[in-house]
Amino acid sequence: MVTEPQRILVIDDEPQIRRFLRISLVSQGFVVHEAQSGGEGLSLALEELPDLVLLDLGLPDMDGQEVLNRLRARSQVPVIVVSVRGQETEKVRALDRGANDYVTKPFGIQELLARIRALLRHRDESPLSLEGGCYRRGGLVIDLGARRLWHHATAVHLTPKEYAVLERLCRHAGRVVTQTQLLREVWGPSHVEDSHYLRIVISKLRHKLGDDPGAPALLQTEAGIGYRLLVERDDSAAMDNDTENFS
Repeated sequence: MVTEPQRILVIDDEPQIRRFLRISLVSQGFVVHEAQSGGEGLSLALEELPDLVLLDLGLPDMDGQEVLNRLRARSQVPVIVVSVRGQETEKVRALDRGANDYVTKPFGIQELLARIRALLRHRDESPLSLEGGCYRRGGLVIDLGARRLWHHATAVHLTPKEYAVLERLCRHAGRVVTQTQLLREVWGPSHVEDSHYLRIVISKLRHKLGDDPGAPALLQTEAGIGYRLLVERDDSAAMDNDTENFS
């Protein structure tokens, strides 16, 4: 069965960056569309319906954050911000506004390609509900439907707050979820500044999941921004019925 090549829209005002990305992406089998301004990029996004967008923030006609706002009002296409702006505030703003990932220039093309492939793998998965979804990595198995967790075949007990944080990270597996989003959704809008609550829960989760905080393989910290859970969806995993529920 022949499948159509995936299309990537590059929105960047620097010709040399666009050329570098075009050559690299075409060599991997992607079809590339290019825009040198925010307005042109928004038009192409609606006309070409790309599978993923690479978005610079420093555009000549409008700020990339505004492009992201307008794009998100019409589409849920995966967006990776690729920008020279490395400040945490810029990263948090972009992720809170709907960017799926953020890469700072200068960047390694292999890392960028890996992030593109990861997002495209998840692109066709529908958002999970509380009733379904099984994820695994190594000896870890998370069953959202049954609200159960195993680590090397041993049931792990989580508190309600620990489960709530893990569940939200799991629903965005592979993506950065900002501290603000986690605090708002788990503790409520009045606690968005109480980041110490979240740090305590993440520390306890790492301990229970056997994740080394010095070299985490499951719960990655994006300093000053949020957290990323590295697990994969596995709908075929079989669960034992004698495992305890979360409480």
